[in-house]
Amino acid sequence: MKKEIMLFLQNLSYIHPNKELLFEAIYLTVNSRDKIALVGNNGTGKSTLLKIIAGELTPHEGQLILDTTPYYIPQLFGQYNHLTVAQALRIDTKLLALQEILAGNVTEQYLAQLNDDWTIEERCQEALQYWQLNELLLTQPMASLSGGQKTKVFLAGIHIHQPQLVLLDEPSNHLDTAGRDLLYEFITTTSCALVVVSHDRKLLNGLPAIGELSKRGLTMYGGNYDFYAEQKLIENNALSQDIHSKEKALRKAKEKERETMERQQKLDARGKRKQEKAGVARIMMNTLRNSAENSTAKIKGAHGEKISGISEELQALRNELPDIDKMQLGFDNTTLHQGKMLFSATGINQEYDKQRLWKADLDLQINSGERIALKGLNGSGKTTLIKIILGELEPTIGFVYRADNRNVYIDQDYSLISNQQTVYEQALQFNKTGLQEHEIKIRLNRFLFSKDDWDKKGAALSGGERMRLMLCCLTIGQQAPDIIMLDEPTNNLDIQNIEILTAAINTYKGTLLIVSHDEHFLEQVNVNRTINV
Repeated sequence: MKKEIMLFLQNLSYIHPNKELLFEAIYLTVNSRDKIALVGNNGTGKSTLLKIIAGELTPHEGQLILDTTPYYIPQLFGQYNHLTVAQALRIDTKLLALQEILAGNVTEQYLAQLNDDWTIEERCQEALQYWQLNELLLTQPMASLSGGQKTKVFLAGIHIHQPQLVLLDEPSNHLDTAGRDLLYEFITTTSCALVVVSHDRKLLNGLPAIGELSKRGLTMYGGNYDFYAEQKLIENNALSQDIHSKEKALRKAKEKERETMERQQKLDARGKRKQEKAGVARIMMNTLRNSAENSTAKIKGAHGEKISGISEELQALRNELPDIDKMQLGFDNTTLHQGKMLFSATGINQEYDKQRLWKADLDLQINSGERIALKGLNGSGKTTLIKIILGELEPTIGFVYRADNRNVYIDQDYSLISNQQTVYEQALQFNKTGLQEHEIKIRLNRFLFSKDDWDKKGAALSGGERMRLMLCCLTIGQQAPDIIMLDEPTNNLDIQNIEILTAAINTYKGTLLIVSHDEHFLEQVNVNRTINV
């Protein structure tokens, strides 16, 4: 089957309203049935590029050609809460026209609005049923829906509108495991052309092409995420070798400079002694000395230029290193011995309006050193169970035991980080051991917070920056917590920051309890037990 070009981008660039260049020289061709993932660090412009393709933003320069109207699902932050489901899907006018026509009110206006789409209601029912929204009414306000339900509404819109090109921005963020499985199936089976921004590595492995957006532009990799990761490893290994070679060249250049200067100084000293013995006149001695100093300065200047050039090349190579390779991670060990019982629950449940949250009462035990995934559908009571484990809530039914321990609860917004405090003030607050000012600043630098970042308020930090500051603060604290609870920790992180978080967690020897639908992340942090609610 001959492929048609759905989307063509040539030399595309975008400049923020503040005049800052976000990206430039973007080239991309998307044919019918193509399925492409966009990856890249937070802030490289992935969402912006989707908005440009969707027509919500205008590029600074370049060419954008669309052969179809794309269907765009943005990241959802409540921006549709003032609409009904039908209004959010932009089908309310068409549905009203159909209802009026079927009621006998046949007008030119209603016929034009319906545009011969007599199956709109049936497609709505089929789409909502497929995405497990059987009970949903099209007249319901979007504000009444969970994040996962909102995402499913817009995914259902693909079947309703039947577009040829679909743009998806982090579609799995709010979906539970069942919802993600439906999404993966859709991506595998759909005949639509797809451009997907995601950090969900299982989803990315279902897409046959990866485009990496960076300051250098858009680089395409002809394979799924595992293939892309292998290629990046090869590139990074080559980069490390280049850095090693350049460091070696710099050492040699400095050694050569030292040897040359020592040799020149010996020659100058020897010449001076000969001149003194020969009784050379003072004025002549001054002339010869100035000549020797000029010669030494020229030699030093020539070597200095060479060393400076190598240093600049070395710094440029180091700047290309992934952030995770620049960081030094590490937690102090918890004082609890492995296997100590930290929490137990016998026949617990929680009642709301005389209704039990869980169909069956829960029995569970958590021991020191375990790595546990807490799983369940959206609304199944995972957050309630976490509050019970932390001691923030007592069950209305059953009994619990909690051992003395230090615990930290980390949500997907990294709310441990204050929006009002600066980066440095936040780090200072966690300094329980009296670290000196310069030591705190060394720690901040280690977690990629340079001097320019220290006065930034928490509210100005991205998800990845909040996560890194939180890790930094935990290492500044006197001792690692006995229990770390992570609630959807990867939702607002790009892949590189997920890898940073993974590396940090894997240096931690205490007890982990993680709520996450990211199976790849759970596997990477070596979860060894699952609690289902």
